[in-house]
Amino acid sequence: MVDTRFHRFAGTATLGAILTAVGRSELLPSQQANPAISGVAELDLAAPGDLALAAHASYTEALRKTSAGAVIVLPALRDAVPAGSVAIVTDKPHHLFADILDQLYPSNTRSIISAGRDDLGAPIFERDVTLGSNVVIGAGVEIGRGTIIGANTVIGAGVTIGRNCIIAANCTIDCAHIGNDVVIQSGVRIGTEGFGWLDFGISNRKLPQLGRVLLQDRVEVGANSTIDRGALGDTMVGEGTKIDNLVQIGHNCRIGRNCIIAAMSGLAGSTVIGDSVLMGGGAGTSGHLTIGSGSVIHGRAAVTKDWPAGSKLAGAPAQDIRDFWREIATMRKLTKGDKRG
Repeated sequence: MVDTRFHRFAGTATLGAILTAVGRSELLPSQQANPAISGVAELDLAAPGDLALAAHASYTEALRKTSAGAVIVLPALRDAVPAGSVAIVTDKPHHLFADILDQLYPSNTRSIISAGRDDLGAPIFERDVTLGSNVVIGAGVEIGRGTIIGANTVIGAGVTIGRNCIIAANCTIDCAHIGNDVVIQSGVRIGTEGFGWLDFGISNRKLPQLGRVLLQDRVEVGANSTIDRGALGDTMVGEGTKIDNLVQIGHNCRIGRNCIIAAMSGLAGSTVIGDSVLMGGGAGTSGHLTIGSGSVIHGRAAVTKDWPAGSKLAGAPAQDIRDFWREIATMRKLTKGDKRG
């Protein structure tokens, strides 16, 4: 569900009117099936007034259970659309979805670039909030008691920040809800656009990024790190998690509680990490994968697939650390060769 504190909605319209506006009116199945669309949402969160997307076979189970009023689907998924939802069938569902998102949430009204959000009202501060010089606070921002914000930091419209937080100088925070006792070091970027594209290497069309960042209590984000907002849902960091300097968190990542992520690491979009996971410096993931709770990912490891709880990983591509050391030992034996003669 798109948070309209951050992305202004153009207004409710019938599905037929929306498809006509983007030049695809022929896709409406019948005049009788023309629901009013009041937003967009992920399949599992969609309500009868929402439009959703199912662009891959991995979404089949969620598609069968969705309550969305309409769903854009591949032809192969047509039969999985529930009876209560209107199926909009196309060979390029992501492209149509992007067209509709641009129609419903115009790009010039989104996030920190918006020219004004008078509908959100003035910022609200609890007592003992401290603002450094040249701080910019957007409309509708809410900041809790005892929070300190350093010089030259920019807080975008609609952002909420909890109590007793420390936000250092030269940060930008947009499309985000931040808990209590959070520490954000200098130069951090939170809520930036996710790296989502269509027609890779051809047109490189941007896929609108309309989600949020949620930082729970006691999270710390190191200097010059970036946390991208979700494409449609949320990028989430669990309470007590500590992120080092120069870390990249991609859109729709979900990081559990009390994790440690060391410097120069990078999580590609839709990576899911359980609680108490430790990531060494320079580790990375390829995205759309899950790493179970209590796992340890050693420095420079490159995780390319799902791993269960308690895994200990090393290498590129990452593997069980016992297999990693066994291979290293074997290679050392082979490289020594036969020294006779």
